[in-house]
Amino acid sequence: MSIEEIIIHKVRILPPDKQQEALDFVEFLLAKMQKQELSAQEIKSGVSALTLAQEYVGCVETASDLSPNKNYMNGYGS
Repeated sequence: MSIEEIIIHKVRILPPDKQQEALDFVEFLLAKMQKQELSAQEIKSGVSALTLAQEYVGCVETASDLSPNKNYMNGYGS
């Protein structure tokens, strides 16, 4: 008897509410597997956040110095 057949046999014995729990768990495992596959694909593709956001770089105009208090950083890094 294969694992699939054992699972089907055991699920048939369960009451409907427990069968729903089993289905929910299987769907959770599938979603987890898909998420891991997507993460692996992103890592393999070597796509950086900058590459993904490239079209938005420089699209916002603002003041050259965003700090309202220029003395705030005095003493840091010296």
